[in-house]
Amino acid sequence: MGVKTSHYYWLVAPAALMVAIFFLYPLAFSLYSAVSAESGQFTLAHLEKIFELYSTDILFTLIIVLSSVVILAVLSISIAALITLSPFRSVVTLLGFLYRLPLFIPFIVTAQMMRTFLAKNGLMNNAFIASGLMTPMDTVSFLGWSGIIITFVWKQLAFTTLLISGAMAALDESQIRAARNLGASRVRILINIILPQVAPTIGVSLVLSTVTMMSVLSVPLMIGTGTPTMISADMAFRVNSYGDYSVANALGLVSYVLCAGLAWFYLRQSLEDKGVRS
Repeated sequence: MGVKTSHYYWLVAPAALMVAIFFLYPLAFSLYSAVSAESGQFTLAHLEKIFELYSTDILFTLIIVLSSVVILAVLSISIAALITLSPFRSVVTLLGFLYRLPLFIPFIVTAQMMRTFLAKNGLMNNAFIASGLMTPMDTVSFLGWSGIIITFVWKQLAFTTLLISGAMAALDESQIRAARNLGASRVRILINIILPQVAPTIGVSLVLSTVTMMSVLSVPLMIGTGTPTMISADMAFRVNSYGDYSVANALGLVSYVLCAGLAWFYLRQSLEDKGVRS
């Protein structure tokens, strides 16, 4: 029995080594750098500096991400419900094709597309002008906080909808048929039967989307219009302009803290899905 167990350890050793080298070591080093001076002594000076300089950007990041997540949840649940409950299969097929389009587009390409689409003289406003719905003087730029939210929601919508619609499709269809036979509307079926059962999947998809939006650099750089901006852009600025890795890592520590609760939820749900109770 002991020999077999040692064989199992050797099988997972390469993967564990890769995780330790490329994830745990950089994580530990960045956390150490955020709370240590050049002499190696413990200090909170870097954290005090980021709250003095970037407290507005931290709040801006929270507002942007939370707003995007709320809109994302509403849209992805609505689309997944239409795919699951709609009797019009041709519409479902078309909708399934459309919502998957952003899934394979990188964030930097998405940011450039949205910058071209949402600018004051961009594709959207030019289309409205050409159709006679507005004049050139009436056009408004959506670059800035609104453009960042639109870009995040558009890019992550495919991912969250795919997870949620998959969870909905895996439910026992006899429950839905029984509710329909008893006269329940589609909205009531969604709220009372489907959503309680797929709530963990919804949570996981939104957690992963939140962490992704917190880490994206291209969108705030290309869609944003100055200050305030997101934490990821501040981290890049500190490194590229000053070579100040300590303050950049302190901003990273704030990001870790903001995502810590989400990470706990995700890990707990993953363990429960595999039959391991926390």
